[in-house]
Amino acid sequence: MRLRIVTPLSVVVDENADSLRAQDASGSFGIRSGHAPFLTALAVSILRWSTGGHERFCALRGGVLTVTGNTTVAISTREAVVGDDLATLDAEVLARFQSDADEERVEHVETMRLQMNAIRQMIVRLKQGADMGQFR
Repeated sequence: MRLRIVTPLSVVVDENADSLRAQDASGSFGIRSGHAPFLTALAVSILRWSTGGHERFCALRGGVLTVTGNTTVAISTREAVVGDDLATLDAEVLARFQSDADEERVEHVETMRLQMNAIRQMIVRLKQGADMGQFR
């Protein structure tokens, strides 16, 4: 089957693969040639695939995996780092991806908090205006 991993800036991997192992929110799963059509959102994880008995790895910062035509596995991700040393990818890259994801979650929560405060202020001012008869 054909494995293609792309980021917004480049094609990271475009090669044949005998099988692959990935991870989504439900856990780890495997794909081999002839797999039924499939679509899933990937977690921050390490993708593992084999080609001719040689294993390769790619750290993924989340993404979307699709299996189409029983012969193509396409992965779209924000960031991907390919390597042959699983220990290095796991220790350095995956930790950085997870840290980035945690920071994004904190930023998202803070943004939502600011938006909710702004909405509360607008409601208070609209209510004050209605009480004073300005909006009749």
